[in-house]
Amino acid sequence: MLVLASASPRRREILSRFIADFHVIPSNAEERCSGTPEECAVELARLKAREVYSRVGGTVIGADTVVSIDGRVLGKPKDEGEAYEMLKSLSGRVHRVTTGYCIIHEGKEIAGSVTTEVKFRELDDELIWAYIRTGEPMDKAGAYGIQGKAGLFVEWIKGDYYNVVGFPMEIIWKLRELGFEVLLC
Repeated sequence: MLVLASASPRRREILSRFIADFHVIPSNAEERCSGTPEECAVELARLKAREVYSRVGGTVIGADTVVSIDGRVLGKPKDEGEAYEMLKSLSGRVHRVTTGYCIIHEGKEIAGSVTTEVKFRELDDELIWAYIRTGEPMDKAGAYGIQGKAGLFVEWIKGDYYNVVGFPMEIIWKLRELGFEVLLC
C-alpha cells in the first residue's frame, strides 16, 4: 500500500499523474522545524511520514515545501499584510523553493530535498494587492503558487518546476527505483 501523507491537492494531483494506486492520509504531526531551509523541509517531511507510518504502515511519502530568501524561511502568510510583505520581499529577486521528502519503505527511510531557484519580476503594489485579493496566496508557502495566477510573476526558474508546486520528480523517480509502477501513458 502506497500512502501520501499530505492533504495538498497539488501533491495528490502530481502523484496521480505517475502512480495509479495510492491512498491519501493527511498527517496529524505538529509542524515545527529548525535549521537551514533544507533541514527544515526534510525535518517536516519526516515528521509527517513517521506520524502516518505509525498509524497505517505500508510505504509512506511525506513532503514539505519551504520558500526562502536570504536564508529566511517564508511560511504561509497569517494575514493579507504578511502576504504583502512576503511578495514585496520576493519582487525582482531570486529566491529558493525547497521540498523535503521522506519515503518510509519496508521500515527504512529515504529522505532528501530538492531546491529550485525562482526569479520574480519587479512587482508593483497594485499588482501585489490585486493578487492578494484573489485569495490564492493565503494557503501557500511564500504567499504564492506558481501553478496559479502568480505564474505571471515568474521571470525564470532554475530546476524542477514540479518542486515549486510542491512535489519534485525526484520522489517519483525514487518510487520507481523502489519498484512502484510509474505511468507514462
